[in-house]
Amino acid sequence: MIGDEDILEAKQHSNDKKFFLNILKENPKLLEWASDELKNDKEVVMKALEADGGMLEFASDDLKNDKEVVIKSVSKVGWTCCFASENLKDDKDVLIAGTKVDGQVLYYASKRLRDDREVVLSAIENKPTILKYVSFRLRDDEEIARYAIEHASDKTKKEVYSYLSERLQSNEEIKNLL
Repeated sequence: MIGDEDILEAKQHSNDKKFFLNILKENPKLLEWASDELKNDKEVVMKALEADGGMLEFASDDLKNDKEVVIKSVSKVGWTCCFASENLKDDKDVLIAGTKVDGQVLYYASKRLRDDREVVLSAIENKPTILKYVSFRLRDDEEIARYAIEHASDKTKKEVYSYLSERLQSNEEIKNLL
């Protein structure tokens, strides 16, 4: 928990790299009060991400476009893909790293990657209901349909089924998976 004294101290040392490299181990959320220069310092941001992947939010735009930085973040906290640059939301390595942690990452993916079989299967493995954001082409793919229904909980199988194409919803083999 960040106290007022911690925030005040961070503000007083906002451009002190050594201070931030030490304090971010214990309190990565203090990155928010670092100077813009330090928010653009890869070493400082990576230190914060080691402790809390969510700190990508406070990194500079340049670092939100740095593949190594973004993968470090999404590998810990998948949803932080929302802070990545548009360029990296279209990077297969970034999306695969994120979907291994949280299938919801597919929501932030480019249209191209929502149509990529490997990315989609990785996302569905962790969150079958993410099928809702998969390309229409892959929602009409029997292998994807089976995989999604098989990985869905009993409570979510019908929801997953509802995202399939009409053709697959009328397929008796698919219906039998419910």
